[in-house]
Amino acid sequence: MSPLSPPASPLAADSVSSVVTVTPEAMTELAALRDTEPDADRLGLRLEIISQPGEDFKYDLSFDVVTKAAFTDEVRTHTVTTESGDTITLKVIIPAASLDLLEGATLDHTAGAGLVIRNPNKPKAPVVEGLVNDDPLSAEVESIVATEVNPALAAHGGFVTYVGHDTEGTAYLTMGGGCHGCSMSRMTMLEGVQTMIVEALPAIERVRDLTDHTSGENPYYH
Repeated sequence: MSPLSPPASPLAADSVSSVVTVTPEAMTELAALRDTEPDADRLGLRLEIISQPGEDFKYDLSFDVVTKAAFTDEVRTHTVTTESGDTITLKVIIPAASLDLLEGATLDHTAGAGLVIRNPNKPKAPVVEGLVNDDPLSAEVESIVATEVNPALAAHGGFVTYVGHDTEGTAYLTMGGGCHGCSMSRMTMLEGVQTMIVEALPAIERVRDLTDHTSGENPYYH
C-alpha cells in the first residue's frame, strides 16, 4: 500500500494494551482487503515507518504471513465488534525499529481520506556530523522548543525538532507537520523561532533550518 500522512484528531481506542489503536472503521476496511488475498486467514497487517530521521513520518502498510514475523517484531491481536454484530480479528505486526515511534498512534478509516494514521510522536532528529546535542546548552534549547516554540506552531499542525548546535552560536533545527512545505515556513523559522530562542538563550545567536521544504506536499492538516 502507499505511504500515509497523518491528518486530524483521533477516535476512541479499541484496545488499551495495543501499541497502535485500530478503530472499528479501519478494522472493517482492512478485513475486507485482507479477505481478498490468498491465505487470508494466515495474514496480518504489517505497519512500518519508512521515513528517515528528520523527515515527516511516512508509513508502509502491507499484509504478511503472521508466522513469518521476526523474533523482534511486536505482534498484537485486535478484535472489534461492528454495529451489525460481526466480530473482526486482525493481527498487527510492528517491526522493532518502528515500535517507539508508533506508540499511541491511531489507525483509522474515513470516507473522504481512506486509511489514515494519527501519530502523537515526532520524528527523531537527523544526525549531523559536527553538531553538539547532548550538552547543557542543548538541553536549554530543547526546553525552549518544547515549552514555547512548538506550542506556538501547533495551531498550524507544525513543530520543530532540535538537531544540535555548532558551538559557535548557531542552532540547527528541522520543521515538520503543518510547517513542512509551507511557503511561509522558512520565514517563520528565521524570524519567529529564531527570535524566541535567541532572546531566551544569549549563547545562541542564530538559527539555521535544515528542512528540505521542497519535499512538503500537504503543508496544513485541517
